[in-house]
Amino acid sequence: MEPNVITHPLVADRLRIVRDASSDTAQFRSAMEQLGQMLSYEALTNLEFDTVPVTTPVTETTGTYVHRNVLFVPVLRAGLGILDAALRLVPEASIGFVGMARNEESHVPEAYLASLPKDLDAKQIFVLDPMLATGGSLIATCEELVSRGAKHITAVCVLCAPEGIAALQESGLPVSLVTASIDERLNSDAFIVPGLGDAGDRLFGPR
Repeated sequence: MEPNVITHPLVADRLRIVRDASSDTAQFRSAMEQLGQMLSYEALTNLEFDTVPVTTPVTETTGTYVHRNVLFVPVLRAGLGILDAALRLVPEASIGFVGMARNEESHVPEAYLASLPKDLDAKQIFVLDPMLATGGSLIATCEELVSRGAKHITAVCVLCAPEGIAALQESGLPVSLVTASIDERLNSDAFIVPGLGDAGDRLFGPR
């Protein structure tokens, strides 16, 4: 699994805003949502589709019909910050929810919610999780999805740490990764460096 790092100047510009500690909540939310839309656009490149007949005002031709079997899975709570952006691209998509809370002592994610369809065999699945730090939350989410029949999963992450990417690769899970940046490392508190802080807190306020 080689991460797909999106290097478009507009992605880099919005990434600057979410990194900046002086960005207020409104600025952070707006930039995160725009990042979510640009990254989701790239992640959706390989959507399943059919060629269908189309009648224009002038003649008969053909067009592309994208299958509506898409499932977006935001990892709560930070994943909600990019869900609306993804839905603007595929408004017919289904939505599942996985809740992960970080244990501040062990840094190990703890699941508290899995609201998902029972059978995911026919779904095109996109996990929305702005931060890939240790990889624990994303791996646990993807393991739950695979247990329900998921054949392939695309993860949309704004920032990634090398440690998280390595853990995801070693997991052997059928996951591809789209991101705006692979950062330097994790610090002793398992935060991404240089990172952007706690995405959930900056989007919704501290818990």
